[in-house]
Amino acid sequence: MTGSSARQAGTELGHAAREIAPRHALGEWDAGARTRTALEVLFGQHAERDPDLLPIRYGRMSASPWTYLRGAAAVMAADLALRPHSGLLVQLCGDAHVLNFGLWATPERNLAFDLRDFDETLPGPFEWDVQRLAASLVVCARENELDDAAAQQAVDSALWSYRQHIRDYADMSELDVWYDRIDADTPLATLAPHDAEEMRAHIAKEAEKRTSAGAFHKLTEVRDGRRRIIDKPPFRVHLDGPRLRDQAEVAREVFETYSASVPEHLNRLLERFTLTDVVRQVVGVGSVGMRVFLVLAEGRSGQAPLFLQIKQAGSSAYEPHLAPSAQDNHGHRVVLGQHLMQSATDLFTGWTRLRGLDFYVRQFRDMKVIPDGHRIAPYLTEFAASCAHALAKAHARSGDPVAIAAYIGKGHAFVDGVGTFALAYADQTRADHADLLTAIDDGRVQTAPGW
Repeated sequence: MTGSSARQAGTELGHAAREIAPRHALGEWDAGARTRTALEVLFGQHAERDPDLLPIRYGRMSASPWTYLRGAAAVMAADLALRPHSGLLVQLCGDAHVLNFGLWATPERNLAFDLRDFDETLPGPFEWDVQRLAASLVVCARENELDDAAAQQAVDSALWSYRQHIRDYADMSELDVWYDRIDADTPLATLAPHDAEEMRAHIAKEAEKRTSAGAFHKLTEVRDGRRRIIDKPPFRVHLDGPRLRDQAEVAREVFETYSASVPEHLNRLLERFTLTDVVRQVVGVGSVGMRVFLVLAEGRSGQAPLFLQIKQAGSSAYEPHLAPSAQDNHGHRVVLGQHLMQSATDLFTGWTRLRGLDFYVRQFRDMKVIPDGHRIAPYLTEFAASCAHALAKAHARSGDPVAIAAYIGKGHAFVDGVGTFALAYADQTRADHADLLTAIDDGRVQTAPGW
């Protein structure tokens, strides 16, 4: 198929998708269409999680509608699946809320702005990621005491940015799309000079701290003649007790076997590191309950500490509503999704299966600069546009940007539809959070301090 005929086919596909999933219908939300309550969806995730950690999960989710939304990707997946979708498939992030974008170190040690969480990744309709981003902007705005006019401005900024950038990618060659990167200065370009300079200094400071060397100085101590990770119960603990010792052995075996999934040349580097300590971690909100380990390995030189995070990978929250993963290992699914969506990915990412559980491995921190809701609130409109740019890039890498651009079109239908949904779903999130608090009060849900 020639370039012109392929473009025509993509345009026709996008226009046809409007008949299947009308753009104005994207704004519709009806909680009465649910076949399960939000709590039932959350309870359905318990089977693959460590029951001892579930109270921490609900402790974190109960803090506010914002933390609830972060932990309730499965609820939103079920809600988005209540009506027909466009059929314009991309590699979904699956959890594209506003704080799941940030800065990463490329293998060349440059900072790039991109998506940063892929636990729920799966091929699916592009608009589901866009809707989760839009809804999260409203919830995040309210969390930081911004009014709905400011929230709507941020949503509009994101949607217009997504539309413009997906159109730009539709006009680019496949190689140009694949090689495109958003560097650290791009999100700062729309800020006032003073604000940009202040944020640039903050980013540089955070990037310097958030490395294996920085973690080594902050998170370790010498104890009984050995370098050990410092405990912070119950969020970071050694696996020394009789019930936990087996988990420590699992982490060690994952460290020793996951190298089969990384490029052969990287094995030469991994062979130079020896595991010296391991702890169990509690991370995030939605991930709480999954087995997560922090591993310290030290190089032969004695000058190169390496922290790796080992994380259990369960099924994507979207699999009940879409085709099952083509990868038979969910760790593989996560790593593949990350490579498909990010322009540059951590060298150490890999996966394995052990004792019936799937795991993936990545560097811990690795110059990651994670946004803070309070810090970005004054710049939420500008930050939202950058997030949407990164999301459009990710979708263009794995989907058909011509078809997506044709579906969105040049008018206001898509922006108005998703914008209406964002406000309605933020209201629903507040109601679902209230239901969780009720369940806690009447004893159906147990909590523990979350932070």
